[in-house]
Amino acid sequence: MAVPKQRKTKSRTNQRRMHIYLKKTFLVNCSQCGQKTRPYVVCKHCGYYKKKEVINVLAKLDKKEKKKREQEMQETQKEAPKTSMQELSKK
Repeated sequence: MAVPKQRKTKSRTNQRRMHIYLKKTFLVNCSQCGQKTRPYVVCKHCGYYKKKEVINVLAKLDKKEKKKREQEMQETQKEAPKTSMQELSKK
């Protein structure tokens, strides 16, 4: 039976394990609703991916929730100002 000749020190063990840790998740803003989502994943809030509707999120909701969600989506679209080429040229 194999037995190590010498004891591994704490520092040597920790140096071996130093790359084993949790990495911070990277989030991006959804292009449709502006919510934070993971990249390359369908937005759970609005159901869009690459400016195309993939999942109809509103179909699964009740009437009250549906109405509330529609209002939220309209508000977020109003908040995002659409700049035209003329406005950009003025700056």
